[in-house]
Amino acid sequence: MTALLHIAAHSAWNRRGTLALVMLSIALATALLLGLERLRTDIRSSFTQAVSGTDLVVGARTGPVQLMLYAVFHVGGATNNIRMDSLRALAAHRAVAWVVPIALGDSHHGHPVLGTTPDYFSHFAYGERQPLALAQGRAFAGTLDGLFEAVIGAEVARERGYTLGQRITLSHGLGGTLAPEHGDKPFTVVGVLARTGTPVDRTVHVSLQAIEAIHLDWAGGAPLPGVAIAAEHARKFDLEPKQVTAALVGLKSRAAVFVVQRFVANFEAEPLLAVLPGVALDELWAAVGLGERALLAISGLVALVSLASLVAVVLAGLNERRRELAVLRAVGAGPRHVLVLLAAEGALVTLAGALLGLLAAAAAVVLAGPWVQRQFGIALQAAAPTPEQVGLFGAVLLAGMLASLVPGWRAYRLSLADGLSPRT
Repeated sequence: MTALLHIAAHSAWNRRGTLALVMLSIALATALLLGLERLRTDIRSSFTQAVSGTDLVVGARTGPVQLMLYAVFHVGGATNNIRMDSLRALAAHRAVAWVVPIALGDSHHGHPVLGTTPDYFSHFAYGERQPLALAQGRAFAGTLDGLFEAVIGAEVARERGYTLGQRITLSHGLGGTLAPEHGDKPFTVVGVLARTGTPVDRTVHVSLQAIEAIHLDWAGGAPLPGVAIAAEHARKFDLEPKQVTAALVGLKSRAAVFVVQRFVANFEAEPLLAVLPGVALDELWAAVGLGERALLAISGLVALVSLASLVAVVLAGLNERRRELAVLRAVGAGPRHVLVLLAAEGALVTLAGALLGLLAAAAAVVLAGPWVQRQFGIALQAAAPTPEQVGLFGAVLLAGMLASLVPGWRAYRLSLADGLSPRT
């Protein structure tokens, strides 16, 4: 067997030009397959950990997925608001450590505006409980003196070209550029958040009092005729919110999560819903994760095409090697040896290509990881291969070895006379 492997290696080396191209195609297919699997895993991780420092998300009673869509991803709207009195009662529960209210409904050039408190920047976390960090500036003060201050996400800053001190105006509702603006009450950008790869990057953050202030002279979604309250006069009004869209809740102990969830479900003052973010996001991913499976299927087809090219190249060169194989048969090699020789040659090419593809995928993660993090907010993990990646790598090797049996079987059936007789 060792001698056959030695012969197979030398035979492959003699045809290294052609087989190098085949090996390169297998390497690219393997790198694509393993790279997409790593990307799929990390995208799913980023998606399901869009909010990781929060134990419960509380909102008006609706479906868990719908609540997560508008409370975390800022997509769509709430069926109803929740009263601040209800949140105060929730905050008074012995198992609750903190409650951060959020108010949604306005926008800025298509980006959602989130009204909240300064506690949002200290309690909100994503990924592996990573806290929010400011790339520039500071968080808004949350006081009347800093009423019209805004903190913008990294994507808002990049897309709009905003810097500290920029004056911006908010639009009423989620209608984007066509929505009526609160042009008489501009905000000043005081902070830019570092990229997180979550909906935070696309969000403009202001205080709850600021949300109340810009709507002082509005009613029913439209400005009041003949009423205009200037920005400098807004501070004289009671700006404490009576209602908010939802709330992020942190507990003193994770063991109490179901106790608090039941407390919210049985709350008598108004119908509320509390969901576990991780569970709801997994459910949401099951509904929107079809694209990742399609990408994996496409990369699998690319790998099959590369293996088919291996079979085609070896079969195409088989006619030229009939005399070589016949000489081996003449010196005592049996049909089984010829089969093993061709199969081993194909397996060596497959193994070399797969290993090269594995190294290329690992190098791409290490080299392109920081750029992907900066541009798209996806944290590519340079970690040990996942069981799925190991399985895919093994599948490529197995498929390559099985594909190598095709030309081996063809050579097995060649007769000695056919190999020694010249063709006319």
